[in-house]
Amino acid sequence: MNTMSKSMTAVCLTLALGSTSYAATPLRIALTADIRSTQPGVNRDANSDTVVQHIVEGLVAFGERGDVKPQLAESMQVSEDGKTYTFKLRPNVKFHNGATLTSADVLWTWQHYMDPKTSWRCRTEFDGRDGVKVEDVQTPDASTVIFKLERPSGLFLNGLSRLDCGGTGILHRDSVRADGTWDHPIGTGPFELKEWRRGEYISLEKFKDYANRTGAAGGERDGFTGSKRPLVDEVRFVIIPDESTIKLALQRKDIDIISDLSNTDVPEMQKSPGITVAHADTLGMTGVLIQTRDAVLSNAKLREAMAHAIDYAQLADAVNEKLAPWNNSIVPLASSYFDDVQRKGWTYDPALSQKLLQESGYQGQPISLIASRRYAQSYNAAVLVQAMLQSVGINVRLDVMEWGALQDRYVTGKYQMLVQPYSPRMDPAQSYEAVSGDKATQPRKVWDNPQAIKLIEQAAQEMDREKRKLIFDQLHGMFLSDIPTIPLYNGADVGAFRDGIEGYKPWALRKPRAWEVSKKE
Repeated sequence: MNTMSKSMTAVCLTLALGSTSYAATPLRIALTADIRSTQPGVNRDANSDTVVQHIVEGLVAFGERGDVKPQLAESMQVSEDGKTYTFKLRPNVKFHNGATLTSADVLWTWQHYMDPKTSWRCRTEFDGRDGVKVEDVQTPDASTVIFKLERPSGLFLNGLSRLDCGGTGILHRDSVRADGTWDHPIGTGPFELKEWRRGEYISLEKFKDYANRTGAAGGERDGFTGSKRPLVDEVRFVIIPDESTIKLALQRKDIDIISDLSNTDVPEMQKSPGITVAHADTLGMTGVLIQTRDAVLSNAKLREAMAHAIDYAQLADAVNEKLAPWNNSIVPLASSYFDDVQRKGWTYDPALSQKLLQESGYQGQPISLIASRRYAQSYNAAVLVQAMLQSVGINVRLDVMEWGALQDRYVTGKYQMLVQPYSPRMDPAQSYEAVSGDKATQPRKVWDNPQAIKLIEQAAQEMDREKRKLIFDQLHGMFLSDIPTIPLYNGADVGAFRDGIEGYKPWALRKPRAWEVSKKE
């Protein structure tokens, strides 16, 4: 960054942060880019989702480990045939404009989202094109909402909770203007929109009449549900595009929280006085994708030799600064479905690997491993994988590409091996679906076992948790046997915050949460 750019950044940062001479400053959280919209699930991006989730709430929401739990719903019941969901609303919940939440607001919100003019990202998830079809929504009384589905779905509630859908946040109809165009979100969340100064900051103020699910005294925080008390008068999401400037701002006490600290910056920030670094396991996955239709890698014995040649604990510690352990399962460590069954992986055994390699008939053919430097952890993982495979006699060449070129190879399946990070999936059925399918029609898929595909479809429709768990256990065993890819680790959500900040906690979804967080000057 040149001197002029640094000066301009400093000026803009001072304006965005506000004077630090006041007795009380906002709780200031850094964002690397501005939001795109304040409308849930419309013209959105990750930062937009972060801000919106402080303003609106849905009938249900994700808990700490990815399970769906009631939020605005007091309770929910599912019919025996799995096609009718009955939600009872919590009493005395207020919108930011003072109106009381009723079932009419839920119905209006649903009709607003499903109107093609709204351009809601998730409309196709509920009209039968890409997911389940909601045939009807009924409101028999002011506190009851009934959704009727065309067929049972084990992922319906998951869909309602999705962040890219805005959590299907319930809105007051005054969120739109008289002509139907979007104005601003009037929700029931712990904070309400105060000001959006584009390119500088988004300011949210405490909603004093917030109806905390666990009561005024608070309780256990649980993902996007649980206790969500607003403990500061104002939250300010400050736009600072440069990561070096963000770190400097935290060290100077010009911001309070970095919600997505790079692993490579952890050692420096841990040594900085007055700063705490915290982390949590995430629901993403980084793995080595293997093209099983390749003439060399179609050899199952060779893939097994590869799986036993990698020291997963050493690799994960090295690339994640010992913040995130290894995991060979498609089910993430942070998932409530992860247990001792999923903990079973491939043992690091170089002698066994060399024995399997000899049995495979491998003749030293060169094998390409594609990686990109865009994400430091993924690239470093690829370097270590190459070295470990070479150490047992597998002739692996590391081919470094720009991110766009790597993604082209991934989508078309034109690679032998490729290191790929996957974004978080909240349900194991979705995690398995991300890597599984017919390669003839979806070349980006890595696991094309027909039996596995049927089991994944079954898990997506099954509603009984114990039955779903048995399916995931069976899939894990099949995956370890087929070795269509080698999961390495899930990664960590790393946050850093300065002294005086209490209650901030990273979590599996890699989203900052400003509720239940207090600030002392």
